[in-house]
Amino acid sequence: MPIRVLVVDDQEMVRAGFGALLNAQPDIEVVGQVGDGAQAITAAAELSPDVILMDVRMPVMDGLAAAREILAGPEAPRVIMLTTFDLDDYVYAALRAGASGFLLKHSTPDELAGAVRVVAAGDALLAPSVTRRLVEDFTRAQPVATTPPDKLTPREADVLRLVARGLANRQIAAELSVAEQTVKSHVSNILTKLDLRDRAQAVVYAYEAGVVVPGPRH
Repeated sequence: MPIRVLVVDDQEMVRAGFGALLNAQPDIEVVGQVGDGAQAITAAAELSPDVILMDVRMPVMDGLAAAREILAGPEAPRVIMLTTFDLDDYVYAALRAGASGFLLKHSTPDELAGAVRVVAAGDALLAPSVTRRLVEDFTRAQPVATTPPDKLTPREADVLRLVARGLANRQIAAELSVAEQTVKSHVSNILTKLDLRDRAQAVVYAYEAGVVVPGPRH
């Protein structure tokens, strides 16, 4: 079955361009294209997409408000926020709301298709710049502690801290001197134990729960 995608952007040319690029992929099908957040909520309910590409700034209802409503429902799709600049503050609020990541509008066709595949598979799309801004944001907003949640083993807590630093599984494996498959198992256990959807929510959780502290190493 192809990955079903809904494209949400107030610029018709952007919608058409993304739609054409994605429909050219053998494993992706664009099932709808709409121009604002309110239409996105309706289309998501009617079309049941697997992934929604959602512009951050739109008239009538912006992408953040729409993402919050869509992601609060049962069996919600994955949401990738579309933005022009990776320093858009709405992106970080969207991650807290449950979005699986963000994508710059000037991304290449391969990056666009790859992003859809990544989040459809249950992973998250996080750039290092987003992780750094999350650190800064949470540091300003609240004091942090270093006590890991009781549900996690000490090794799982170590993995969560490294995930929150933005490290990929391969890098975490090297850091902890374990096999990459072992890291994948730890990440899966973390998501299950903490009832999190993906790595994006794990990063947000790590800072909100005070599992990590700011700095070059946590």
